[in-house]
Amino acid sequence: MIKITKEILPKILFKHSPGLVLSIFVMLIGIYGAELIGYLLIKQNILSAGSKTPISGIFVAILIGIIIRNTIGVSSIFSKGIAFSVKYALRAGIVLLGLRLSLLEALKLGALGIPLIITCISAGLFITLYLTNKMKQSNRLGTLIACGTSICGVTAIMATSPVIEAKEDEISYAVANITIFGLTGMLLYPFLAHFFFAGDPIKAGMFLGTAIHDTAQVTGSALIYDQVFDMKKVVDVATVTKLTRNLFIIGIIPFVSYLYYKNTVEEEGTQLKSETKLPKWYTFIPLFVIGFLLFALLRTVGDMTLEQLGNAFGFLNRTTWESLYTLSSSFGTTYLLGMAMAGVGLSTDFSKFKGIGIKPFYIGFVAALSVGLISFTLIACFGHLIAVG
Repeated sequence: MIKITKEILPKILFKHSPGLVLSIFVMLIGIYGAELIGYLLIKQNILSAGSKTPISGIFVAILIGIIIRNTIGVSSIFSKGIAFSVKYALRAGIVLLGLRLSLLEALKLGALGIPLIITCISAGLFITLYLTNKMKQSNRLGTLIACGTSICGVTAIMATSPVIEAKEDEISYAVANITIFGLTGMLLYPFLAHFFFAGDPIKAGMFLGTAIHDTAQVTGSALIYDQVFDMKKVVDVATVTKLTRNLFIIGIIPFVSYLYYKNTVEEEGTQLKSETKLPKWYTFIPLFVIGFLLFALLRTVGDMTLEQLGNAFGFLNRTTWESLYTLSSSFGTTYLLGMAMAGVGLSTDFSKFKGIGIKPFYIGFVAALSVGLISFTLIACFGHLIAVG
């Protein structure tokens, strides 16, 4: 076992290192580039001395990644490391975000957002499926776009595709929709949220958590909001709202898959294959969601024992405990999530979207816009009823 590990580990590191280094490099350029822009604006007297840069480092890192990918290109040697950053650095960063919240606060935020989440998911699903039928597009394609738009982006698409036996081009079409409209929302919605909900992190966070498709995109938009408008609470609210929304994958994917097969039987007169089975419900629960809740539980127990015993867990004084969770969560939000967002930019290859055809994009655009409008309307009308201490 040890021999196998010694032989395989260097190969794994060799394959992933170039992409990881590139992601870190782009992240650092984004962070320090944003600071440099702020410094130059102060030197030009556009900003007052001591002002925070108005440009988000995450925003800069994403744009730099996109520019690199779509101009000079990114060699295949970087692919594995970039994919690792997008997948695993993102999840690790989200898990560490749990240290910023007590479990009770996290669960309360999630529970308060459930009616809004259910409404947005329902809108995304039925509008997309309705448009797919009206525009006479593939039922499989419509099902994939519906799941990606309403629940959790690419993750939902990949979870649904084997169940409905989706073709490769249909998966690509659906992913293209999520990438383009989710990326647009990630870059635009933080500023719209501030314009309409300035000063209210609950409303802004819930809007970002329900209106944007993918977990990575929601996280990126919340980080941009925090870095530009200095409001960390938005990151917490958007993250909890999105993770709560992700949990609906347990019920929605079997439901949508059932609708797909039902429509197929009715339209084509075929029979549902007896060997077609849905995966077990628990396989739809992302492990990083469980990790997030466990770290939130860790924070909760630490805070409770600190208040009751005078030391967190009975042996960490207040200064040590607060420094520990602050530094850990800051590392997650600044560097791990920064790496992931740089990877998102480096992964966005617009050339892959050529030849897809315009109709699937009409469907994706209307679905994304509808979810955003419904989220905004509900928050504007009923957001004042939600208050978290």
